[in-house]
Amino acid sequence: MSMNSCIEVIKPGQHTLIQDFGRFGFAHFGIAQGGPVDDYAYSWANHLLDNSTNCPTIEITLGQAEFLVHNSCEMAITGGDLNAQLDGNPVENWSTFKALKGQRLTFGLPKNGLRAYLAIKGGFDIPTQLGSAATVTRDSLGGLSNGYPLALGDIIPFHDHTINAQTRQMTFRYKPDYNLPLELRVIEGYQVDDFSEGALQQLYQQEFTVSQLINRMGYRLTGASIKAPEHEYLSEGIALGAIQVPPNGEPIILLNDRQTIGGYPKVGCVARIDLPRLAQAKPGQSVRFVRGDLLGLQDVWAQWARFFGY
Repeated sequence: MSMNSCIEVIKPGQHTLIQDFGRFGFAHFGIAQGGPVDDYAYSWANHLLDNSTNCPTIEITLGQAEFLVHNSCEMAITGGDLNAQLDGNPVENWSTFKALKGQRLTFGLPKNGLRAYLAIKGGFDIPTQLGSAATVTRDSLGGLSNGYPLALGDIIPFHDHTINAQTRQMTFRYKPDYNLPLELRVIEGYQVDDFSEGALQQLYQQEFTVSQLINRMGYRLTGASIKAPEHEYLSEGIALGAIQVPPNGEPIILLNDRQTIGGYPKVGCVARIDLPRLAQAKPGQSVRFVRGDLLGLQDVWAQWARFFGY
């Protein structure tokens, strides 16, 4: 890596983070996994560049970010359409592209989805903490500076690499439409028996709405409610995608930066393969729940994992 092999943050945007696949094995210390909340888009960004699954990328939420390229490189953009442009010329989403020294890469407000993933050939060269570069602000871990989002003037180094002459694009068959209503498949957990039949009918028959209260910790849904069990629970470990039901009955689906323990009752978990779509949902989008087939969903997830090399 040369001293000039880097991109510089000119505008950091709303919430721009370094993310690799995540930090695992530390939940018993209260440390969240982090990593990309849309790991489908993240994985495709690295896959298009023939990177390993765990290469650090940049997760750009709500756009309005700008980067200056200090050395020519090959990159890829996937996920939400944040109107990416290179020196004012549109950059194709779900595709690789070449950026030359001195060019500026900009992101506007989202047209589709909320988050885009910017990957570079060979991955950004980021030091790890507890085995990962993933940024978890609440835990003060990862990124360039102990969990802080990227800031004006930050230098993000990368490894020198050969630039392919031809671009690579993902086929349209695999591109999600983030503006469609969400249907989330539920894997019911052991606490489901504590919910009344009426409460479960409320879960599966009502339409919910993504609220304004959404972040990397979780998504709160509104517009309908579920009657929660009345007795209290001991705090216990919380799985990715857990559907908590607080006393007000508005479900909270927990994501990558969730707290590691909690005591609200849980119907179960959203299927792992459906979480990337949820992570791109905007406030106001409609959400429905359906019962999921555990074995079928495990099979689909296994195919996904094999394809990306998890």
